[in-house]
Amino acid sequence: MNDYFRYPTTMKYLRAPLFILSLLCVCTITGQGSEAELDRSVVDNTIIESTEGSEHHKTLLAAVRAADLEETLESDGPFTVFAPSDFAFRKLSKEKIAALLLPENKKELKAVLSYHIVAGNLTASKILKALCRGEGTASFTTIQGDEIRASMDGIDIVLTDRNGNSARITTADANQCNGVIHVIDSVIMP
Repeated sequence: MNDYFRYPTTMKYLRAPLFILSLLCVCTITGQGSEAELDRSVVDNTIIESTEGSEHHKTLLAAVRAADLEETLESDGPFTVFAPSDFAFRKLSKEKIAALLLPENKKELKAVLSYHIVAGNLTASKILKALCRGEGTASFTTIQGDEIRASMDGIDIVLTDRNGNSARITTADANQCNGVIHVIDSVIMP
């Protein structure tokens, strides 16, 4: 192992590049386009209203309704939603999605969806600041009760569940009147 990384005192030298990288990430992430982009111009909408208007979150909307989370995401909040796109849900098998949407699996579906929601308004810049404070990693407690871990992979913010599954934020900071939505490319599991 390189001695440069062995000693804690070298971490102070790594913070400046990490900070510069985080600024680059904010500019890149918030500026990148995506097939799953939400309307950023309408801050008067709730998280649910924006999801209803998205052509790329039909599965998420159906799942939110099946899990009875619609009222929660229409409330004052604020909430941060890591919103899997329809493309992200397609990474799961059709059987898994169909099974989750069955009424008898409502509790499991609610747990999965609640694992994608953090109480508070967690913008990309706040995530990056937490990553800087955590020397490259940060954890956030979801409304489901478990934690998700954030880290950087190149210029991408990556979320990792406790099973090791990961999702990248592909579109950040879709601000809503009751929180913020970040589109992710995979479904993470509690």
